[in-house]
Amino acid sequence: MTCGIKKPNTLLRIFVGVFIIAIGFYFESYFGALGTIPIIFAIIGFCPICYLQAIKNKN
Repeated sequence: MTCGIKKPNTLLRIFVGVFIIAIGFYFESYFGALGTIPIIFAIIGFCPICYLQAIKNKN
């Protein structure tokens, strides 16, 4: 079972990831490293939260 993400959601994830990285640079914090997570999932096209919700709704 795969749970892909659509184009608008992909663009939103990339935007949010870049925003988090920019905030991390601005405040000189490692918090910005968390911005890579939504970017990676946007590039891969897989959403683990959607996958877990699909399993939950299936049962």
